[in-house]
Order: sequence, then structure tokens, then C-alpha cells
Amino acid sequence: MSIATTMIIRLEIRKSEASFGDVASGIAAAGGDIVAIDVIRAGKDVTTRDITVNVQDAGNEEVVSVLSKMSGIKVINVSDSTFLAHIGGKIEITPKMRIKNREDLSQVYTPGVARVSMAIAQDPGKAYSLTMKRNTVAVVTDGTAVLGLGDIGPEAAMPVMEGKAMLFKQLAGIDAFPLCLNTKNADEIVNIVKAVSPGFGGINLEDISSPRCFDIERRLVAELDIPVFHDDQHGTAVVALAGLLNALKVVGKTIKNVRIVVVGIGAAGVSICNLLLAAGVQNISAVDRAGILSREIHYDNAEWQKLAALTNPAGMVGGLQEAMLGADVFIGVSGGGILSVDHLKSMAPDNIVFAMANPSPEIEPDLAEPHVRVLATGRSDYPNQINNVLCFPGIFRGALDCRARTVNLEMKLAAARAIASVVLEDELNEQYIIPSIFNEKVVEHVRLAVIEAAIATDMARRIPPDIADREK
Repeated sequence: MSIATTMIIRLEIRKSEASFGDVASGIAAAGGDIVAIDVIRAGKDVTTRDITVNVQDAGNEEVVSVLSKMSGIKVINVSDSTFLAHIGGKIEITPKMRIKNREDLSQVYTPGVARVSMAIAQDPGKAYSLTMKRNTVAVVTDGTAVLGLGDIGPEAAMPVMEGKAMLFKQLAGIDAFPLCLNTKNADEIVNIVKAVSPGFGGINLEDISSPRCFDIERRLVAELDIPVFHDDQHGTAVVALAGLLNALKVVGKTIKNVRIVVVGIGAAGVSICNLLLAAGVQNISAVDRAGILSREIHYDNAEWQKLAALTNPAGMVGGLQEAMLGADVFIGVSGGGILSVDHLKSMAPDNIVFAMANPSPEIEPDLAEPHVRVLATGRSDYPNQINNVLCFPGIFRGALDCRARTVNLEMKLAAARAIASVVLEDELNEQYIIPSIFNEKVVEHVRLAVIEAAIATDMARRIPPDIADREK
């Protein structure tokens, strides 16, 4: 799958040799789509224009190449709007009040700040009310599993983590800060996160490769008293479960009676399987390169070993083809193009397919649609986008507001049900099983559900005023 992008191309057009019609024809022939035209300078012989063009990644260089070869056309400059949006980074820190005079200075810094520091020293819990801790999340990565790009390093991961911080702020009002660590050592990552944790109310682990991510999260959850949440694992699982709950309603099947094939047993796949089991699924076929996980086989991967004991109750053997035969649901977090139309035809009637691999899904939606009752992907250009953005802002908003010690299983299940509930019964259909990431009700519903689950499981250290008022 190619990703659309926008270019701004500044051209000089010599009127005696070429016309704008020639430019438009050349751009169209190269696969570009003109969306805006700005005249920068109109001279007697030469016109300078900025042409804004939508292109696919693969066509980016082709458009410029075609224009450069045209007689009477000179390419002055090419700008990529995506790169322009990243110049200087996408986030900044701004103060909540201005320092206008000496009195202001003495309050926010020395000498007045000393009284506040001493108050926190005597009661560390006051850091939640007297510092930014109560509303701040660290977005932590080592850059080893960034999007579909793999191990690209901490510097290259920074734009992604900045984007995550933007989503935290815009959707949930949470101040998030990227921490891109120049180490792949699990012990070092754990120690660094523990060392910086006093300044944060929560830790969002991001894009850390499997299987190290399991150990890192497990240790941090055990050693910190603030929420630690690996979004690649649990965020994906929560949103997938939310979509599945509604998809099952559409096809008239129950979660206890379906057989589900989960393909790609890495960080997300393991978490999806575990959350589905907790939600009541009784028959999962977990499939990776080694084939269908089986309790009869010993795996060096400890997560696979544990999962094998909980899945494949019928003792199926083989790979994807055997797993898909008669399956009700396919959930893919693997790689593009692994699924065929024949696989879909072999499934049970009223089948559900979540082809969530990025950037290319397990099967192209246009190929799959005629053979699938309910289809979801990770893509924004098709209905039913399974996107972690539906999950992590609301989960952290709720966890921070009740000062939860952790994000436990009950809170994840509650979040999934809350996301599903945003789609009303009379709206539910094959093309709409999951709400949009821009639906403002999502964060509100998830926050409330997470807080209630935290309170019910004694994970909350505080009951927010709006929740307390509801309980009166």
C-alpha cells in the first residue's frame, strides 16, 4: 500500500515554449492530482507558480522527473508538506502563567518555590497537586519496532513519539513527553524509566520490539506505583476487542461460540489472544511462522509457551490454511498479503475479518470485501479502522484522574466495552462497528469506564469529584 502525500512544486513556465496545460497534463500522466495553484510572479515571458499536488509515495519523484524534462519548464523548488509539518518538531512546552515582575519570579522560583518543595518532601503525595505529575505521561521507546519500519533507532522514532504526544494533548488534555532511549538493553530501559518516573503520572511504552517488551513492561508494572501501559500490546488488543464485540452483534454470533484465528503472535498478537480469552472466547487458533501454536510443542519464546497452553483446544496442526478452514473470525497483526481469497472462502458463513497489518493489510480490502461479512483494517481510507488512538487517551485520562496504581485486566476490558458502546444499536451495521477517532464521546466513555473498574478493583487512590457526585 502506498501512502498519499502532498508536494508543493515551484515552477518557472516560459510562455513561448510551454503552457500551464502542458504542466497539468504532465502531472496527471505521472500520477499526480493538482489540488491548488498559486501564481507567485506573472511576467511577460515567464510565470512562476506554486503547484500543490497530491501524489502516492512511489509517484513523488516521477512527478518532479516528468516536469524537469519538459521544454520551457524549470523546477525551482520542491517541498513536501509532511516534512514541512515536522520542521522544528511538532510539540513544545509552554508555561501556564507569565512571569511579569519580581513578585511572580519569587513565587514560581526562588525563594517561594522552596516552601512548595519542602511540603512535597514532607508528603510526596502532594506532588500530584503541586506539580505537573498528575497530568503528565512519558512516552518511552528505544526505536526498535517503530510502526511498520522496524528498528530505526531512537532519533528516527522521535517524530512518531511527538505525534503520540500531540494526540494525548488534543484528545485527552494530557501533557505527554517523548523519551527516546539510546539503549536496547532491557535492564537499562527499566532502570532509566524507574529513575525518571517521579516526574510522571504514567508511562506509555511504545514501539519496543518483542519479546523484550513483555519483560520490560512486566518489571515496570511490578516496581512502579503508577500506570505502565504498552500501547502496542494492550491498546491494539482493547480496540480489536471493541470492534469484535460489535461485529459479533452484526453477524448474530456469540463470543463463546466462535473460533478465532489470530495471526502474528508478537506483542500485539499475544495481548489480543489474552484479552479475548479474558472476554470469554473459548477457541483461538494462534498462528505464526511456526504454524498453529500447540501445547504439544516446546517453544523457546516464553509467551508462546504460555499461550499454547491456553489456545487450540482441538489440537489443530498445520499453518494458516488449516487454521482458516471453518473459522468464524480472522484477526491479523502480521504482514501484508498473507491472506488470499481462497482463505476467506474457506471460513464459516457470516465471517469477520480484521486485517490490521500496517502499512499493508493482510489482504487488500477491495479483494476481501465480496467474501467477508464484516471487514475492518488499520487504514483510515476504509470503514471500521482499528486504531489505538481510540484507546490510550481515554485509558490514561481515567487512570490519571483516579490516580490508579496500574492498568489491570478489568480496566482494559472496561475500556473495550466502553469503545464499543459509543456505536449505538440503531447505528450498528457492517460498515460501522467502531467509532471514529474524532468522536468526542470515546475519551469520555473510556475514562469513565476505566475509573469505575479501577475503583471496583481497589486500584484507584482517588475518586474524582464528578464520579463522587454521581454516587451520591
